[in-house]
Amino acid sequence: MDANVTAIVLAAGAGTRMKSERAKVLHELAGRPMLGHALAAVQEFGARRRVVVVGHQREQVEEALTTFDTDAVVAVQHERKGTGDAVRAALDALGAEPEALGTVLITYGDVPLLQPQTLADVVTAHREAGRAVTILSAHVGDPTGYGRILRDDAGGVVAIREHEDATDAEREVREINSGILAVDGAFLVQALARLTPQNAQGELYLTDIVGFAVEDGLPVGAHVLEDVWQTEGVNDRAQLARLARELNRRITDHWMREGVTIVDPATTWIDSDVTLAPDVTVLPGTQLLGATSIATGATIGPDTTLRNVEVGPGASVVRTHGSDSVIGPDASVGPFAYLRPGTELGTASKVGTFVETKNSTLGDGAKVPHLSYIGDATVGEGTNLGAGAITANYDGQHKHRTTIGRHVKTGCDNVFVAPVEIGDGAFTGAGTIVRDDIPPGALGVSAGPQRIMEGWVARRRPGSASHEAASAAQQEENNR
Repeated sequence: MDANVTAIVLAAGAGTRMKSERAKVLHELAGRPMLGHALAAVQEFGARRRVVVVGHQREQVEEALTTFDTDAVVAVQHERKGTGDAVRAALDALGAEPEALGTVLITYGDVPLLQPQTLADVVTAHREAGRAVTILSAHVGDPTGYGRILRDDAGGVVAIREHEDATDAEREVREINSGILAVDGAFLVQALARLTPQNAQGELYLTDIVGFAVEDGLPVGAHVLEDVWQTEGVNDRAQLARLARELNRRITDHWMREGVTIVDPATTWIDSDVTLAPDVTVLPGTQLLGATSIATGATIGPDTTLRNVEVGPGASVVRTHGSDSVIGPDASVGPFAYLRPGTELGTASKVGTFVETKNSTLGDGAKVPHLSYIGDATVGEGTNLGAGAITANYDGQHKHRTTIGRHVKTGCDNVFVAPVEIGDGAFTGAGTIVRDDIPPGALGVSAGPQRIMEGWVARRRPGSASHEAASAAQQEENNR
């Protein structure tokens, strides 16, 4: 942690082009709001003092800070008077003496691809050169809308000119100001006091401090960043989607270099907080979200969405939607399975086709192969539930639990009316409705003897297609 860096994250803008009731900096990509990415960058860089400037929809942003950075100081910019006013609000909220600020690093809540190493490089360059101001700049093909870096004949930085205030010649400059600055704290305090709204927007431009430093004969420089993506901000949802695609490309590239097979990165989406072990295979159409973790040798997909799911070594998860669940080693899930929160699958267990589970535990080797709903249940080791198993866990007012022991075999089309317990080694017959506990080793059945009513179709459905088919079959039988 760098004890002598104060990081200011500006997050007070209205973001009107997002056309949303949600604060702009809270729109998400890769599983985090943009502000979450911005704060992660300054935290991982190691800035000890952190200030977040809020304004528009401040209540939403302040609430989000309780998740991302509870140690950050919150500063309020009550009126939108420009970036200079926002930084002034940040320093007022911090209340530190100018000499105690150290290097002030200023960044933004809507620049989600910025990396901690880039911040470290800017601060290092700033300190080594003994500058008053260091600008993070980049060369871009279309600089429209960006402030331009103006240099003298010797290549020294002399000013930042905002696009609205630039001359035609200045607008030809392709080196742009990212807005991210490293500034000497003592100089920043006195420079902010000199700002005036003498510009096209009538705002206090933070970038004017560059001119003040030049006037005072203090060193100013620019740290040119080759990776322009890191400087890009988000103003509308199209830009958000564009940066989300780029961030996802970087995430998938990272995991492939770490030994993960991703068959089709273009259709695979992985959140920032997901962890993947070497030799995991991710098949097309897969989304790994939240804090999902996949252990070595597991195969996920195709067409699978997992959120906050822990997958054990060697497991297979096919065409499945799962959340807040644990899938044990060598377990098999899907296709077309739905794992709801609270599902825990043991080693080599199976949840098969068109099976839904919720708040349930399957022991090692337990199987629910087909067409079943298992909710609020404990299923023991080695147990096999027949097709069409349903735990009737809700009585209209309360949820109840079903407990099925070890090495139980149940027939097809069973309903377990909770609360009920099936003992170890018990069996049930097909079509059984289990309302009472079944002791270990017993056979439970609920259906009475099968009744056959001859001639029912002829009497009740005369003239129907069924009647015609039955008559034909009877005639054929009579002719034998």
